[in-house]
Amino acid sequence: MRPISSIVFAFLAAALLLNQCKAAAEWVTCSGIVPMRYRNDKISITDFGGVGDGRTLNTKAFREAIYRIEHLRRRGGTLLYIPPGVYLTESFNLTSHMTLYLARGAVIKATTDTRYWPLIAPLPSYGRGRELPGGRYMSFIHGDGLHDVIITGENGTIDGQGEIWWNMWRRRALQFTRPNLIEFMNSRGIIVSNAIFKNSPFWNIHPVYCSNVVINYVTILAPADSPNTDGIDPDSSTHVCIEDSYISTGDDLVAVKSGWDEYGIAYGRPSHGITIRRVTGSSPFAGIAIGSETSGGIEDVLAEHINLYNMGVGIHLKTNIGRGGVIRNITVSNVYMQNARKGIKIAGDVGDHPDNNYNPNALPVVKDVTIKDVWGEGVLQAGQIQGLKNSPFTGICLSNINLQGNVGPRNPPWKCSDVSGAAVQVSPWPCSELTSTYQAGSCSNSF
Repeated sequence: MRPISSIVFAFLAAALLLNQCKAAAEWVTCSGIVPMRYRNDKISITDFGGVGDGRTLNTKAFREAIYRIEHLRRRGGTLLYIPPGVYLTESFNLTSHMTLYLARGAVIKATTDTRYWPLIAPLPSYGRGRELPGGRYMSFIHGDGLHDVIITGENGTIDGQGEIWWNMWRRRALQFTRPNLIEFMNSRGIIVSNAIFKNSPFWNIHPVYCSNVVINYVTILAPADSPNTDGIDPDSSTHVCIEDSYISTGDDLVAVKSGWDEYGIAYGRPSHGITIRRVTGSSPFAGIAIGSETSGGIEDVLAEHINLYNMGVGIHLKTNIGRGGVIRNITVSNVYMQNARKGIKIAGDVGDHPDNNYNPNALPVVKDVTIKDVWGEGVLQAGQIQGLKNSPFTGICLSNINLQGNVGPRNPPWKCSDVSGAAVQVSPWPCSELTSTYQAGSCSNSF
């Protein structure tokens, strides 16, 4: 379990970030894309026999409460109240027009008995489970084909008790892909806010094939050595707002995705209109990531006012031969990072394949990427930008970037290949492929 100091740091960092933002002349937010709804109809999990003693299994109570919400269809929807206590349960499905509200001191905790975890079909844009062929375990809290759903409260906790799953992965004892903590599929009008998510078996919050999603004021925690515990992964989704959150996990803090090789190409659903703002966190992997599953395309992503500590890579765009897809119109700005192996990485040779049936001629396109106003201390290597010989990265625009650290002869500050663009006021000076003039016309509006 992560030491209490990490949780304390999470709230201190969030408070500091909030104060900094309030001091700004204008509060900028995208959260208005989904209005917070007030529910007149309210029920409690205790009305259905829920017991918060940490031992009683509450699966029946959760499923009966949600069945009641689904079938009575109260006007304006229903709020399901979780009072203080620890409510152990198996996985369960949400329904439309509901709010799952966790009081302060309320914990919804996943059972560690994996034998009865439901299996569901693989995502069509992945063709198989992300880790193993075949299906995948359903997320702990799941929703498919829903609209107008809210998970919120008074910073209550949803605990996936993921260690048993992590150990199965380490022992190679898994038969199917591990469950996410929260997953919404084919859904719209979703809000996740004011809650703590911890110890996910796999990815934490995964909106896939969704639109109009707001995730804000959340804390996401997992040990640094927990495998594949991404924080928030918008996947083949549109109009997603991620703001004002603290994430400390074992994998990418935020990773935008859109399908895997030939399956993602065939499904053809891009991610676009993604905003990531005022996020603080740490991870041995990436802070802000695009990919590596990018086959449906990813465009119109804005990430700004990001604070990163003890990172693997601060900003990471990643794809591969066989992915296909177009990554374009990506803007990352106002980033501070402290202690990172690499500041910026844009690579065309990372990530595995679902099988051997991918098309080696399906080359990704990466263009029109702006990274500006970045400051880093203790950054071992400033950057690495390596495109593909037959699909060079174009319009890579760097400006006002200062990434300082201990650079030795075996660790040059920048490595570049098959890339074109421009750089202005970048220190240490980047590779020769990026010029300091406005010769690259696509970059002229980025400086």
